[in-house]
Amino acid sequence: MRILDALEQARVLGVERLDAQLILTRLFDKPRAWLVAHGDEVLETQQAQQVLAQLTRRAAGEPLAYVIGHAEFRGLDLLVSPAVLIPRPETELLVEWALELLPADMAVEVIDLGTGSGAIALALQRKRPQARVTATDASAGALDIARANALRHAPTVAFAQGDWWAPVAGRRYALAVSNPPYIAGDDLHLQALGHEPRAALTPEGDGLAALRRIVDDAPPHLLPGAWLLLEHGHDQGAAVRQLLAQRGFATTSTRADLAGLPRCSGGRRPSANKSAS
Repeated sequence: MRILDALEQARVLGVERLDAQLILTRLFDKPRAWLVAHGDEVLETQQAQQVLAQLTRRAAGEPLAYVIGHAEFRGLDLLVSPAVLIPRPETELLVEWALELLPADMAVEVIDLGTGSGAIALALQRKRPQARVTATDASAGALDIARANALRHAPTVAFAQGDWWAPVAGRRYALAVSNPPYIAGDDLHLQALGHEPRAALTPEGDGLAALRRIVDDAPPHLLPGAWLLLEHGHDQGAAVRQLLAQRGFATTSTRADLAGLPRCSGGRRPSANKSAS
């Protein structure tokens, strides 16, 4: 089988040409321009079998990131598997907000709750190498992926297994960030996301359960003046700000993503003389 034959097979299966090219570029570790110039390149038997298997998976609706085992986030090539949520461009807003708050030359403590692939934690560590970043997740499989990504991109990130704040009892942070599951359990969009881990998408119910827990349990883990930043659904901004205000956070606000949809909300803990417990 030649590269041109593989692309034709993709067409027959109904796989978009770009997806097929990305599968082949990952296989050969070459740019797409190379594929165009080397259409007559012959795949070895094992390579041909691998490509056909991946094209079949993609034709069946499996996300391309899982098929090739990689996804891009803020310039980082991340390993992904069905154990973790595929990083979304919308989450870059959370990282950008966090970077605004993180001094470039101070060794402050930062935590990423529910890290999944490690995308947020690694992006922050790469841009703020002086920070001490910790990432938690309840899933051992997710942490395996996150640790593998850290070895490639930011080996100083520390990891802990457990539910939200549980594995970091007694520690306090200058900044906490999280992209928790927030889709309501009866949301029809979940049907189109069947290949991704359901627990990383929805806490069931109204979709706010994980956000409530993170906010409710946050104060003992945050230093005076620390920020808590949360990604959420486009219709949850007001609810998240209310949760933050009820737990004593000030300066609460919501930021919109590139589509103009409310996507992240955050608040700041009061100064020491006003801190709540």
